Amino acid sequence: MTVVPLRDGQRNLPQNLDAERALLGLILLNNDAYYRVSQFLATGHFFSPRHQEIYERAAQLIGAGKTASPVTMRGFIQEPDFLDNLVASATTILNATEYGTLIQELAQKRALIALSQNMADAAYGPDDAANQIDEAERELYALAETNKYGAGFQTFKSALTSAMDMAGKAYQRDGGLSGLATGLIDLDQFVGGMQPSDLIIVAGRPGMGKTALASNIAFNVARVWQGEVQPDGRLKTVNGGRVGFFSLEMSAEQLATRIVSEQSGVPSSKIRRGKITQEQFEQIAQTSALIETTPLYIDECGGLTVAQIAARARRLKRTYGLDLLVIDYLQLITGTTRRSNENRVNEITEITQKLKALAKELAVPILALAQLSRAVESREDKRPQLPDLRESGSIEQDADVVLFVFREEYYHKIKKPRQNSDKFAAWVVLGEQIAGKAEIIIAKHRHGPVGTVELQFEATLTRFDNLARE
Repeated sequence: MTVVPLRDGQRNLPQNLDAERALLGLILLNNDAYYRVSQFLATGHFFSPRHQEIYERAAQLIGAGKTASPVTMRGFIQEPDFLDNLVASATTILNATEYGTLIQELAQKRALIALSQNMADAAYGPDDAANQIDEAERELYALAETNKYGAGFQTFKSALTSAMDMAGKAYQRDGGLSGLATGLIDLDQFVGGMQPSDLIIVAGRPGMGKTALASNIAFNVARVWQGEVQPDGRLKTVNGGRVGFFSLEMSAEQLATRIVSEQSGVPSSKIRRGKITQEQFEQIAQTSALIETTPLYIDECGGLTVAQIAARARRLKRTYGLDLLVIDYLQLITGTTRRSNENRVNEITEITQKLKALAKELAVPILALAQLSRAVESREDKRPQLPDLRESGSIEQDADVVLFVFREEYYHKIKKPRQNSDKFAAWVVLGEQIAGKAEIIIAKHRHGPVGTVELQFEATLTRFDNLARE
């Protein structure tokens, strides 16, 4: 392995010019070698600028349907003898992938060295340590997971290919969803599922069931859907996802109790107080055994900053994988910059911007709960509106989807008139009509229309479900 010394007597950067020459020789001898490495090897992975130029020119010719050889490259490269020597030293095309992997590995090490040097330089600067740690972990995650450190722009062709892949998956799925299914059919059909990189806000006044909806969706995604029995006797896995749940207000035990109640059909209030029968206890035990391996990971630590949430989410994806991130709730997160600490509006702005950036970085939807202002209570129609989002318009601005949870039944019970009044009969009739119903108001939808879907809500089980249709 040859090395090139750095300035000021520092250690040498990892690189292997022999491997670079060998791979370029293989490509010029047989262009099939290029296709073996082009999916993971970029021009910037080569250490030598001259090798970078040769690889880039060869890629341009091959991409245009032409042959890259010493003859066709002479118009671009000023050293024809160097090209001939590359081909003369080439071995078998079977070594192309091995050479390419080695070159990429060494480039990754150089990027790691550069990142560590940048971290050291930044640590001498005036920026907050929390911000520096967040930035360093973000770049380290990108380097470890995607190997696209400093990748920059992508071509429209690449983006278009991703878009067509998404459309193809949606076409092939039952129900035509392009995103991650919530398990609530009407909601899924309206919004097309939860899209990767989307920031989804679920907002509502206290008592509307925000946490219940979030936990229902989280479990629906994390649950391993099972289909027909295969010939070997095992159940075929149809769908499943790994979910991270930041429960900043509720303990992990409380959240687990809600899910057990929802799945077993035993009211959570009875479970907490121990007011259950032997049969109900056995039902809870059976349900727990069935769902204990569900890939739902709960972080119950309160008072987290947005940078800490980002760091823990990256760690979760590296360790277990991640398909959906849920945060309950947004106003319990704290900012990290001095400017954000000046007032709450700046703080919420920083939080929503960083959550949106995190969704893009991890390529997963983030479902964040949010409180609404008391302005809702002063109106005759209590249905929420976008201006009701508390503290900052940045929530509406940064969100891709805003869902409001509204249950008219909640307010209807408060308005109960005296039994001997003229309004009591009408109140009873209306109560029967809206009993067990909830509205999910899609107030913002970056990918489609806005509107309202109705769901069934069982308060004793804190469970949202699909509404039965006649």
